[in-house]
Amino acid sequence: MLPAGSHPSTVLSSQPTEHVVLLHGVWMRGLTLVPLARRLQAQGFVTHRFDYASLFSGPAPSVDRLASYLIALGPGPVHLVGHSLGGLVALETLASYRGLPPGRVVCLGSPLAGSGAARGLSRHHLSALLGRSGTLLRSGLHELPQGREVGVLAGSRAAGLGRLFNDLDGPGDGTVCVWETQLPGLADHRVLRVSHTGLILSRAVAGLTAEFLRQGRFPR
Repeated sequence: MLPAGSHPSTVLSSQPTEHVVLLHGVWMRGLTLVPLARRLQAQGFVTHRFDYASLFSGPAPSVDRLASYLIALGPGPVHLVGHSLGGLVALETLASYRGLPPGRVVCLGSPLAGSGAARGLSRHHLSALLGRSGTLLRSGLHELPQGREVGVLAGSRAAGLGRLFNDLDGPGDGTVCVWETQLPGLADHRVLRVSHTGLILSRAVAGLTAEFLRQGRFPR
């Protein structure tokens, strides 16, 4: 039984053995991941939308809840797909807990190296807009969790409110720069002509995500 407060999406009747847990970004809720979830279901995965309080609770309680959620879905494989902040929460969970089910990770526009837009909000004295997730968004991650294949899909269509607070040092999706989505040790990295929100709406992104979850690489 899944932990209270979690909201799994509808599961395919054929009951495929590979689960995918999807995590939304800051200011969003799990409902925004329905298009992506349905496209991954059509690829044969059982999908679950993990809803968490991105503003009021901070990453730590979400990490603990997600770890319990993954264990309940195990023994695996249980893959993770996180949009923006959701990718950081997913990777923080894998780095913080041992013994979780095996699985791959795809981050969609996640600022693994820290978000310039988040730092820009702080400079404008608007860090409260990020709630308790602000620190993680500003600093990003020091390294990737060991023993996990992690792929990143980044956007290069600069259309988003993040442009108001981020100098966008190089190509980006309007909120996160491409270079901010990179860390040493990634299994694969691909840039697509989509915006930050477009990463969860794009058919191409869903197809590439499915292939990485199967193969550990994006198709060329």
